[in-house]
Amino acid sequence: MQAAFWTTVGLLCLTAGFGSTQKPQPCSSPPLYTGSMTVGTQDEHLWAVGRYSYDVVNQRMHLGETGTLNNKTFTYDALMLYQEGILYEINHHNKTCVKKPLKADFYPMEVPKGAEFVNQVVIGTLSGPGEGLLVNSWWGDMPDKQSKYFLSFTEFGCFPVSAFFKSKSLGGMVSVSYYDNVLGVDPGVFVPPPFCKDAKLEANKDGKETNYFSFFN
Repeated sequence: MQAAFWTTVGLLCLTAGFGSTQKPQPCSSPPLYTGSMTVGTQDEHLWAVGRYSYDVVNQRMHLGETGTLNNKTFTYDALMLYQEGILYEINHHNKTCVKKPLKADFYPMEVPKGAEFVNQVVIGTLSGPGEGLLVNSWWGDMPDKQSKYFLSFTEFGCFPVSAFFKSKSLGGMVSVSYYDNVLGVDPGVFVPPPFCKDAKLEANKDGKETNYFSFFN
């Protein structure tokens, strides 16, 4: 499994070489934007497509996705309010809401501190105007220090392009692709719907802390 992970990393780096006289520096994504994403695992355990809204100023995210998990279709809508320490799992169809503690630090969309620069590549081509995208790739250790991540961000704007990391519970490598990013957010997506008003704070059943990476574990 580990060999397959680094083989994939190597192929990504060799996809399109681009010489640069200046080494790219770590960067942070814009503070407010909306984008789409796909998530998949190496063993096809999980596949999902979703839309997310990101607000680094107030440390909050809204994620809505649909997909398959263990060959079962699911729909997931989550509102993560890190400053309040609250996670809302929202079901608009049934108009139900589960309110859980969100015991985690907010991880901004950025090249993490300590990440090692890998390469600068072109997705597409620079032979013609508007035909290619310049991205920078980085790798480093996951917070648990037991696995690696491999990230790509655009050279201009510092928008996330892709992420690869290993997850023990999902059986191997997890890949995330980001696209259709738009600057700005609709503040309304960070307001719980009216039917969440009376939701009582529930403890996590497994006793584990909920954090950014736990959505893939």
